[in-house]
Amino acid sequence: MSSITSVSDKQYADSSKLAARARLNSEYMIAEIGWFPWVAQQLPLKSGDRVLDIGCGPGWFWAATAASLPDNLDLTLADLSQGMVQEAVERCTALPFGSVTGRQADAATLPFANDSFDAVIAMHMFYHLPDPFKAIAEMYRVLKPGGFVAVTTNGADNMRKLYELTTAFGSPPYDPAGSAFGFDAAERLMQTQFGNVRITEHPALLRVTKQEDVYLALTSYPPGDEADDTQLAAFRKAIAEAFEAGGGVLETEKETGLFISRKER
Repeated sequence: MSSITSVSDKQYADSSKLAARARLNSEYMIAEIGWFPWVAQQLPLKSGDRVLDIGCGPGWFWAATAASLPDNLDLTLADLSQGMVQEAVERCTALPFGSVTGRQADAATLPFANDSFDAVIAMHMFYHLPDPFKAIAEMYRVLKPGGFVAVTTNGADNMRKLYELTTAFGSPPYDPAGSAFGFDAAERLMQTQFGNVRITEHPALLRVTKQEDVYLALTSYPPGDEADDTQLAAFRKAIAEAFEAGGGVLETEKETGLFISRKER
């Protein structure tokens, strides 16, 4: 069954479908510090570092955190989708980076020389890959000795109460991303390639107050975006019942983590 983890031109030609899902986190997350600022605080970046972002999407992370990052970063934004690369470069070019370059690229065959970057970032993209081991090997190859790779992903129980609603149109009752490439898989992959990994979890939950935002987010990818009228009616009913049970809100725990490994000198 296709899902959020299935890369397709329709899903990622631009950021419109992604935005419907991102809205849940941007509008309803409850945390001491938001996800993007929290990740930025964890990254051991230094002034002048050459940074590769693989699966950069529309560049939202860099736009949200540019002012708090070290100065003069040389940023390369790479994605399988040329539309995403273009959007990311347009969004980031005017920001206070040393330079911004875009490149359409497959994570399994990166078009960069050995030992090219001080840092390689891969945020919520490994669950899209048919062969994560090829991708992590490529990240290792293009990383300079002493540099670091940072990977983010979801745990298997991420937003469980939300994903339980998607059984109305045939999805399993859990986060497809966390199921495809969760915490255990990320730790094992990076430990195998680097021999070291530091794991940090972002403490947060969602408290959603608008039913329509749940509906739009979970019908922005297969099978929800292909569900028939009967399935969608059942889905709306399930959402309404969940909000009623929660006293007008839907609250669910987040499970999102950051994994950092260093390449030995």
